[in-house]
Amino acid sequence: MGIKNGIRSVLDTALDRTIVSGYTRVGYHLRQFGWADDPEPGALQGQTALITGANRGIGKAIAAGLARLGATVLLTVRDRESGERACREIIEAHPDADVQVEVCDVSDLSAVRAFAADLTSRVWELNVLIHNAGVLPPTRAETVDRHEVTLATHVLGPVLLTECLVPILGAADDPRVILMSSGGMYTQSLPTDDPEYLDGRYSGVTAYARTKRMQVALTPILARRWAGQHIRVYSVHPGWADTPGLATSLPAFRKLTGPLLRTPEEAADTALWLAATQPAPSSGGFFHDRRARPEHYLPLTRYGDRDRQRLWRYCADAVGIDDA
Repeated sequence: MGIKNGIRSVLDTALDRTIVSGYTRVGYHLRQFGWADDPEPGALQGQTALITGANRGIGKAIAAGLARLGATVLLTVRDRESGERACREIIEAHPDADVQVEVCDVSDLSAVRAFAADLTSRVWELNVLIHNAGVLPPTRAETVDRHEVTLATHVLGPVLLTECLVPILGAADDPRVILMSSGGMYTQSLPTDDPEYLDGRYSGVTAYARTKRMQVALTPILARRWAGQHIRVYSVHPGWADTPGLATSLPAFRKLTGPLLRTPEEAADTALWLAATQPAPSSGGFFHDRRARPEHYLPLTRYGDRDRQRLWRYCADAVGIDDA
């Protein structure tokens, strides 16, 4: 490693550890001077990408970025009207974009199965699948399947949807699956004894962070599970971004951090890079600002493979798939 690259690496690590600097737009702009090349223009030409929760914020920015790189984008949302509005806005900004609206509530496991069955009858290959749909509820709520809603939205639904789409993912050349996590997961350990958040006083912020931790913990397991179909799996945290969801769920935090927050486009960068860069990074990693990151910074959040496997068995059983 040259002196310049060594300095960049030290700066990058220091930004990550200080959190406020690294997760804000300050870290994004400082790291730009040393990171990997952008994907080539048209890198996803002729490919198909599906992104959930794509009607606003980071999801919409990712969808626009995928379209800009040439992909046919399946903009997948719970509400068709909001999806159609986002679709029109993306096409207005990128007139050549091929964006289509799909409807699926990923927290509803029956809806996920029905959606996947329909999609696999219409789409032969799926090159990129990005799980971005998210919720941060003020009180504990359950889905129609009796699962806590953040667990269903961030973990169970994405696992089931990917499993159901393996036939068309496996038919593509170099397919990639990306889970949009959060830096907030660093505050949480793996709740293997209570994945449904039944115990203790419920906090939507904690539930959000816990399930984002689960996404990161499961990423290596999912990477191994689908390696036989040459499907690469990554998790990403986008940093702190100024989005409609943040304004609604954490107004005090938004007011405090204000101009330091990243734009949705800045927060979308690493997911787009993972979707399109060549050669693809090794499967199973957790990324932020185009670099693999540690899963832990706090000693109390650490867990072993037994805990990871225990969570995986619970999730596989909950969605009705073989946990082998």
